[in-house]
Amino acid sequence: MSTLPPTPDTDVRAVEGREELATARLQLLTAARYKLAIHLPVLPPDAYSSSLELAELRRIATSGRGAEIRILLNDPAAALRAGHRLIDLAQRLPSVLQIRVPADEQSEGPSASGWLLNDTYGYLFLPDADRLEGRTALHDGPGQAPLLLQFEQIWERAAPATQLQPLDM
Repeated sequence: MSTLPPTPDTDVRAVEGREELATARLQLLTAARYKLAIHLPVLPPDAYSSSLELAELRRIATSGRGAEIRILLNDPAAALRAGHRLIDLAQRLPSVLQIRVPADEQSEGPSASGWLLNDTYGYLFLPDADRLEGRTALHDGPGQAPLLLQFEQIWERAAPATQLQPLDM
């Protein structure tokens, strides 16, 4: 009996609840090499703020010349006021970790969707970001492609979140 290498996770699976979502986020961050695309109507206090998630975000941000973390966030000022740890990281690494505010109304509102996309065809998709349920896959290019296309379209029209830029004194 020969030992076969592990096959990539192409299984799309449902996730529900804070713990499963946190596990899925961490798996996707760990699997990422150089790039992330994150779309969030609102940045919840418990998302992208654990020590493990921040360590992975830092690793990706400092992974080399191609490193890029792009975040679309409808209300970055609220995350800044709340002192979210991701905002602090973005202020320390502004050339790599960029945050923009969507320009169009379709990505706003309480039922807006949220997603995390990595550069190894993994994704976490929440059809309604206010509800703690969605789907995830560690390696599913066909499932990720429409989300990445939508992200790119929104990103191109989005404005930089200038309120997050640290003041130089």
